[in-house]
Formats: sequence, C-alpha cells, structure tokens
Amino acid sequence: MTVRNVGVVGHQGAGKTTLVESLAFAIGATTRLGRVEDGNTISDYDTEEQERGMSISTSLVSLEHEGVRLNLLDAPGYADFIGELVAAMSVVDAVIVVVDASSGVQVGTEAAWRMAGKRGIPRAVVISRLDRDNSSFEDALASVQSILGSECQPLYLPNGSESSFSELIDVLGDADADGRDGLIEQIVESDEDLMMLYLEDEAIEEDDLRSALKTAVLAGSLAPVLPNSAVNGVGATELLRLLNEVFPDPSEAPTIMEGVEDSGDVSAFVFKTTADEFVGRLSYLRVVSGTVTSDAHLDNAQSGEDERLAGLSRATGKSLTAVSELAAGDIGVVTKLQHTTTFNTLRTKGTDLVLPAPEMPLPIFAAAVEPKTKADVDKLGPSLARLVEGDPTLQIERDRDSGETILSGLSESHVQLSAGRLFSKYHVEVEIKDRRVPYRETVTTTGQAEYLHKKQTGGSGQYARVALRVEPQPRGSGFEFSDEIVGGAVPRNYIPAVEKGVVESLPRGVFPLTDLRVTLYDGKHHDVDSSEMAFKLAASQALKESVSSARPILLEPIQTFRITAPESSTGDIISDLNSRRARVLGMEPADEPPGSSVVIAEGPMAEFLHYATDLRSMTGGRGTFTWQFDRYDQVPQHVAEKVRQDAEAAAAG
Repeated sequence: MTVRNVGVVGHQGAGKTTLVESLAFAIGATTRLGRVEDGNTISDYDTEEQERGMSISTSLVSLEHEGVRLNLLDAPGYADFIGELVAAMSVVDAVIVVVDASSGVQVGTEAAWRMAGKRGIPRAVVISRLDRDNSSFEDALASVQSILGSECQPLYLPNGSESSFSELIDVLGDADADGRDGLIEQIVESDEDLMMLYLEDEAIEEDDLRSALKTAVLAGSLAPVLPNSAVNGVGATELLRLLNEVFPDPSEAPTIMEGVEDSGDVSAFVFKTTADEFVGRLSYLRVVSGTVTSDAHLDNAQSGEDERLAGLSRATGKSLTAVSELAAGDIGVVTKLQHTTTFNTLRTKGTDLVLPAPEMPLPIFAAAVEPKTKADVDKLGPSLARLVEGDPTLQIERDRDSGETILSGLSESHVQLSAGRLFSKYHVEVEIKDRRVPYRETVTTTGQAEYLHKKQTGGSGQYARVALRVEPQPRGSGFEFSDEIVGGAVPRNYIPAVEKGVVESLPRGVFPLTDLRVTLYDGKHHDVDSSEMAFKLAASQALKESVSSARPILLEPIQTFRITAPESSTGDIISDLNSRRARVLGMEPADEPPGSSVVIAEGPMAEFLHYATDLRSMTGGRGTFTWQFDRYDQVPQHVAEKVRQDAEAAAAG
C-alpha cells in the first residue's frame, strides 16, 4: 500500500480540523461528521482543545482510501504552538494550506507556507467554508495569489456561492472556465515539450495536461487551489483525488536525509511525544528507512539505550490500532518507550545514523512557577520535565539568585496554558507570576568601616574586630578579596574566615553585591575568645557598613534585542522601545519574510517582561524577536528608588 504523509496547516480557525473530519467522513472512517464547537472531532480529542475550541497539538489521523494510506497531520495554527507545526513539517511530504474564504491569507497561513517552501515540499491550497455568509472564493483567491504567489492557481472552481455552493467545476475539463489559462501556464512550466506547444499557441490535449499536473506540483511550479465546504462535504472527493493521484509518496518527495532511504538499515525519527493517562508515553515516529516491526529492538542514537518497540500502532486521533510493522515512509505510534524523547533517532544497532532535528523557535517569555501546596512541590519537577518532553519550545531553569523555577515559552498565553496542562494532565496546581528581575548592587567610590564583634556569655566569649575597605571594580568583573594585614593584627589563620564571611554576605542583602574589591586592612583578635565564627560575623557587618559609606547604586540586566516585523510597524516599534528606556542601535532589512525589517535595540530586562504579548499586539502577530543578556548597567535614580521600596515591602510582607 502506498503512503501519503500530508500536513494540514494554516491560520488558527481556518477550518483545518473540520476539513480532516470531512475527509474521514467521506471515506467512511467515521459514521458522523464531528464539530469543533461540539468537541467531538477526531483531531481535537484533548480536553483543553475541546474546552477552547482550538487545536493545541498536532493530531495524526491515519486513513485508508482506494489502496492509499493517508497519514494526515492536523497541526495547530495558533502562533503559541508553532513548535507543533515545525515538528509536523519535518516528517510530511506535502501540505494542504487551509485558507478561510472570509478572512483570506492570515499570518499563520504565511508562516506555514514559508515553512513548506523551505523544505521544498509540494503545496496545495484549500479555500474553506465557502458555504458561509460573506464568504468569497474570488476575494480569497486574490489574497492567496497576491501574498503566497502566482503559482497558486485554481484546479477547481465553486459552482454557486454561500448557501448555494453545491459542487466544483473542473477547470481543466471546462474549456471556458475562468483561470484556465493561468493554470495551464503553471503546469507547462515544468514540462519543456508542453511549454513549446504553449509558446507556439498550439492546442494541448487535456490528458497531457493532467499527466503533467503531478510533475508541476512536485516541482513547485503549481500549487493547486481547491474550493471546499467541509460541513456540507463539497470538495472532499476532489481533494481526496488530489491526495491520491497528485501528491507524492515518500519515494517521490524530498528526502529527510540524503542516502538514508537506500542504506538498508532501519531508522525512525520521533517527532512528537505525548503522555496518556491510561496508556502512558506515546512516541509518534516516521520510519525513514527499512521496516520497523513490533517487538523489534532498536538503538537510541541520543541516549545510547536499547528500546523495545512493543506497542506499535496506527493512530486515528486518540484511537490506536495495533500493527505488526511499519514500512519505510510510514508514520505510526509506539507506546511506553523508556529512553526516547522528541527528535530522537531510533536505528539498527551498530549504525551511526542520526536524523536531523528541526530548528525550533526559542522561548521569548519567561515566568516564575510556584506550586500551591506541599504536595504540588513534590510533584512539580517531574511533571515539568514531562511537560517539556511533549513541547520542545518550553524550557525550565532554576534561577540561582531568586530560587524561582522559571518556565519559558513562546508567549504569555503559551506559558499560562502550559500551567493549565500541568493541572489537567499531572494534577499539579501552580501559580504563574512575573519572574524577579535579578538586580545587583555595587559601589561607586571607596568606603570603609570597622566592626567589633564581642560577646561574653560565660565561659569562652566571642571576640573579633575587622576593618574593611571597599572599592568599585569595572562592570562585569565580579568580586575580589585582598588583605593588607601586617604585624599579626589578624592572625593568618583567621583571614580565610574573614573572606568567607564577606563572600557569604555578598548575596544576602536585598540585592546581591557585585563588581567590588574588598580589602581587609586592619583588625584585632583575642588570644582566648577569638574564633573563625567571630571573624566571619564581624566581616559580615563590616562589609555592610563599608558598602553604605561607598555611595551604593543599583544595577539592572540589560538585554539586546533583534525584532523582526513588517516595515509598516517599525515606527510603532521604535516609539514603544523609547517608552521602555531602550536604545535603538540600528535597523537592517530582514532575510524573511519579504517586506520586513530588523530593529536592533538594547534595553532593561524589567521593561520587557511582557514584550512578547505587546509586540504581537503592535504587529498583528507578525512581529518576532530574539534576545540575549548583554551586561549590567546602572538603574536611573528615580527608578531605583521605587525598586528598593518594592523590594523592602516584599521582604517585610
């Protein structure tokens, strides 16, 4: 049985899930047409998807039609879950880009189109929901052709509009059909013989055009456009014909890795990992070479561990059907792998093959995750690890300064939704809060102080006098300790205790101290009552007082940003940056998408905690950015006063 691996992609709400549902219904894989609004579609089976009425993760719907295995990957279109789209795009051989007939091309449409173009895989466009009021095939087609390109030509036209849309008109079969010349131009572009006939204004037989159709689609010179009404089943037959007869099987599509398919060894790529409350871990994989059999033992290229593929299945949404094998090019699911995560390679033992992982978008929003109860504390770490395993666009880190657990994702709503999944899937309840900005404190001049620690409580007492001098150091140099003790004012065996007392005190204030030199220049000891502990305590207090006399200032982390957005939005972006105490360093043309610019700037972390949300709002979802830490710099006085007040209030509360 031949295979078609097809991504169903596009903007959020364009009708992708309903389209997949209509195809399953058309071939009899389901007895009723599910509705996203009712939460009963094959693809959106997750509780959160049903509650929100939107796809959150990619769903595999494996169907059989006229001797062809159709593996449809229904990928979410919302920007927060673009990692799901990237992963799905790494294993499909063609894509259906779904465009809403009322909205036309949207930002998610463009992202999916470009991604497929980068991989060089064939594309088709389905203009959906043509049964609805205010839908327009002509307007949507104009949007598609102006934004996505002239290679998008209608293979079929709608007969009727809105509620009267009932069937499709075959453009190649109708000599008078609108757009027929444009379609022929794109078909003959990939066939030299037909191109010569066309240029010489010779008649071209319909059969010859149909024969050349697949070549044109595979070459990328044609992206067929098909009208559709999924709820009424109009266009399903024609789309299924395209999938079976025009879209490529794995042997005809661009390879995932050169030379792998013909190696003779077994290799498979895990592109998605989920956890089912009853089944356990589910690993979605594409077989790249050889044949994977149930109970086979394969080597994990990343972990080096042996994996037994005990539960080999096909998936149609959440329904799993056990199979004995999956041949090269096929997509399926394995349950309960012990050492395998997303983007791992499974391979024949003794081979060195490693399949390339797709480049995932980097997180741009970070927040602190706080467990609500003691039971949640104990379960948080393992649950977060499983969450990240299923969504590689999430990252977890422990902030060394604040002790906070930081969850980073692609947006504020992405992190919030991920927190919701912690509760729904792993029963861990958390609060999401702004992460603490890691302010620092330093000195701007030389200061000094001495402190006498003296206690007598009966028996041995405590005695130590320490005199310290603090001086500013270059920004980013950290901390340095030295001593100028002569004559044994502080015995040599106590000097390490003084240094330890200073080092342990650096992070203990309201803000950690940095970029200063601390010098022990004098002191006094007692032959009986002095101890290492006494000198540590004296050093801690002497440091505090010497810093107070050295005109301390507050430092804040400064980040550099590269903000990519449409040129029409750069004015608003620069104005907004100025309001955030940021400094624009320059602008340059963006490599992609077309008509975009990159604004390069630097600004304080405190002003950009929610920038991902704000940039999306400013640019209609078309703006993206990356950032990295650059340095620490002084906080302006009026800002520093408020920061100190807030920190003191938080410490007191």
